[in-house]
Amino acid sequence: MQVVTPSAKASLVLYNGTIITMSRHKPKAQAVAIVNEKIAKVGSNDEVSPLIGPQTQAINLNGKTVIPGLIDTHIHVADFGKILSWLDLRHVRSIIEVKEQISRFVKKMPKEKWVIGHGLGSVKLKASILDEVSPENPIIIYYQKGRTCVVNSKALKLAGIKKDTPSHQGGEIEKDPITGEPTGVLHESATDLVWKIIPQPTKEELMEYLKSAFKKIVEAGLTTIHWIVTSPSELDLVANLLEREQLPLRIRLIVPISMQHHPVIDAVKKRGHTYIKLLGFIIFADGSLSAQTAALFQPYTNIPTAGNLLQTEEKICKLISEVLENELQPIIHAMGDRAIDQALSAIQKFIEKIQYDKFRPIIEQPAVLNPELINRMKNLKVTASIQPLCIITEFEAWSAIQRLGQERARWLYPLKTLISTGVRVCGGSDCPMEPLNPFAQIKASVTRPYFKEEQVTIEEALRMYTTNAAYTSFEENLIGTIEEGKLADLTVISHNPYEINPDFLDKIDVEITIVGGNVVYQKNTGVFA
Repeated sequence: MQVVTPSAKASLVLYNGTIITMSRHKPKAQAVAIVNEKIAKVGSNDEVSPLIGPQTQAINLNGKTVIPGLIDTHIHVADFGKILSWLDLRHVRSIIEVKEQISRFVKKMPKEKWVIGHGLGSVKLKASILDEVSPENPIIIYYQKGRTCVVNSKALKLAGIKKDTPSHQGGEIEKDPITGEPTGVLHESATDLVWKIIPQPTKEELMEYLKSAFKKIVEAGLTTIHWIVTSPSELDLVANLLEREQLPLRIRLIVPISMQHHPVIDAVKKRGHTYIKLLGFIIFADGSLSAQTAALFQPYTNIPTAGNLLQTEEKICKLISEVLENELQPIIHAMGDRAIDQALSAIQKFIEKIQYDKFRPIIEQPAVLNPELINRMKNLKVTASIQPLCIITEFEAWSAIQRLGQERARWLYPLKTLISTGVRVCGGSDCPMEPLNPFAQIKASVTRPYFKEEQVTIEEALRMYTTNAAYTSFEENLIGTIEEGKLADLTVISHNPYEINPDFLDKIDVEITIVGGNVVYQKNTGVFA
């Protein structure tokens, strides 16, 4: 780590605040000075004031709190951008409100163009209600909880869903009990019948979506994200971003192993972009708990299946070899205990050959655990990448106790046990499937209502989004703490998370987001770089 000599005057100074550095050497300070893109001085107001010159931008924090720039290790950026262009129905409370919002939305759109909405809560809709406000535009509206949507008659017709259309395995087409006609409500895999016929956005539209996503991300106080890429078209967007020398945040790409030969992969490596880097390839060992395809040792309690392993152990080893040959990191998605066991066995075969300065294995979304698996993760120095709000969703939307049974549900995302055992845990959002707000994620970690013995401390939760996250991308010497010589990635917030009532952690406001010494968001001015 290159230390900045504090002889030059600062480009930016934050003073008169509470600086939570997350550094064990100097946990707290009052002010921080930045020279260009790096932190030059961390200390008291008096210690930092000599670095203030005529050209220095000096911000009086008035007691506000500064923490290291937050890092989200699991976000689907392109999907988030798309959803921001959709009709947001999270706050509607009645059918009348739904109809009013859809009507206003449809008036701005050409006929025949799809209307996509999300966030519907407890309001019960059906096709005939949507037809009243939009007979010509096809509509699909997603509910907040569960994989459920409601569509209008136009959408049903375009998707070819009729009275005699059977429900597919793993899904349900709701039908009127008297007439047998589809009601417009679709569950699980049946939602794909409509989604697959919606026209894909143009490249220009996708770039606009991306810009909207970046804006929301920095407004949330995030300075680095691990972008989970899901399609080749997203890598085409990355190619466009490579042409921009500076971005409002740092991007670390996690790409499916099936896309390892995409031309953009080589372009990212060769370009050496300061803000965009390729972290690794993701290998899928199993499916998800929501679809009950996560691979378990024993069957789910409500259906006679134990999920599916998507790879053999030998195949995973072969894929890990390919990732390491590319000098990247293998990230293994494994949710069920059987898949996690398989992933750890594969990782074990590489540990003795490759040192941790080159190999820091990550298991993404390790859900169903047990003490033996946790100890193996510790011994192999495997990082657990977990999205805390998913914990709440598994219990409330996917009925984890009913699907897994009480004993296994007890070991569903056991954050406290993982951390106290010595497993490094990093945190993400899984946005847009879950809310982006990192303080909502931190709140979920600290106040989880299910198996409360797995609640963690504020300190532990913050480390998931700072020091631990930085370690996963080999950047612990650059970001994750507020220390002299590190990159000036900082988040200024309205309240000290150590002092606020934990039930209100999600109400913390982000005041300023700083990336590389540049203010990329400021609440009062609406700045967005």
